[in-house]
Amino acid sequence: MAVTISFPDLAAAVRALPPSCGQVRVVAVDGPGGSGKTTFAGRLGRALECQVVHSDDFPVPWDGPLEAWFTQVEEQVLGPLAAGRPGRYRRYDWARGAFAGWVEVPVAPVLLLEGVSTARRTAPVAYSVWVEAPRELRLARALARDGAALEPQWRSWMRAEDEWFAADGTRSRADLLVDGAAVPGEFTGIRPP
Repeated sequence: MAVTISFPDLAAAVRALPPSCGQVRVVAVDGPGGSGKTTFAGRLGRALECQVVHSDDFPVPWDGPLEAWFTQVEEQVLGPLAAGRPGRYRRYDWARGAFAGWVEVPVAPVLLLEGVSTARRTAPVAYSVWVEAPRELRLARALARDGAALEPQWRSWMRAEDEWFAADGTRSRADLLVDGAAVPGEFTGIRPP
């Protein structure tokens, strides 16, 4: 059943959850590339007044394992938070092709992880959101952002995403499904997935 819920209402529901990683409630916003995850996570992060860690902050080769970046998140962010300590990681600047400095991640009530494979089965997630949109719309968004020359890499990436999500069962475990074709101030979600 489709429901309309506001970002403040979703934020209140998240704040009411028990912590999942030490004292922190980890919220994952997952789904395929170009689906609207970053937009949705930005709005939810503002409603939660929490930090958002993006998978794009980590270097991931086009032809590498899709989920490899998450090891860095586990070691540098989630591990310390689970132990009650702040985390930190080096943010990767894709335009420069180099690391751009350290990002501090304090122990806080909520941390939002955004990106492909953030709601993986093994992650200490209190709440997971799956954002989806039609494949051709996602590809068009990605190419508008990254340039048409990257279409072969994007098509390969999308096949790798399909394989990852099928093996992990990510969508079927989501607490909330969101239509990312348009993510307005109020969004339509489907609960349960």
